[in-house]
Amino acid sequence: MDWQGLEFDGVTLFTPILRGDDRGVFLEAFTSQSFTEALGRRFPFEQMNISVSRVGTVRGIHFADVPPGQAKYVQCFDGEIFDVVVDIRVGSPTFGKWQSVVLNAVERQALYLPEGFGHGFAALSESATVGYLCSTGFNPEAEHGIHPLDPTLAITWPQTEEPITMSAKDSSAPNLADAKLAGLLPTFSACQDWISTH
Repeated sequence: MDWQGLEFDGVTLFTPILRGDDRGVFLEAFTSQSFTEALGRRFPFEQMNISVSRVGTVRGIHFADVPPGQAKYVQCFDGEIFDVVVDIRVGSPTFGKWQSVVLNAVERQALYLPEGFGHGFAALSESATVGYLCSTGFNPEAEHGIHPLDPTLAITWPQTEEPITMSAKDSSAPNLADAKLAGLLPTFSACQDWISTH
């Protein structure tokens, strides 16, 4: 197992060992022990979500109030996605920056993002099945979004033969600046405090 820290503090890419033979492939997609050893904290997930998206679909950018926030462990079970993490923590040295990785059903990598980050993805394959473990359950009053096409974020979503499609909720989400003015975004200090005690 290999855990690789990315540009943002705590955001980590997990590369599993694939054990293949004539029957197929076996891998450990998540183990609490290796996670805790690599990141220095446990990941007690409370919910698992699975979405199936057609090519060109963009989901996100989603985030939750901190505390408690919602950490996620994201994997692509079928197809391929362009996965995006956005630092929306007010006061962070990387506030407003984004980073992307491609997750697919061949390499079977997983992306972990701690509380306080925004998350979204675009389906690159004809169909993409994504699963993510969440540290908290669904709470609509505490969950928010940033418009994925916010020109200030300037995320370079990949071009596909199909136009970008998104939900009505995502297409009506505020941009980053308006979400900050409305007090929706978590602060860097609140996220650091929460993570250090949990």
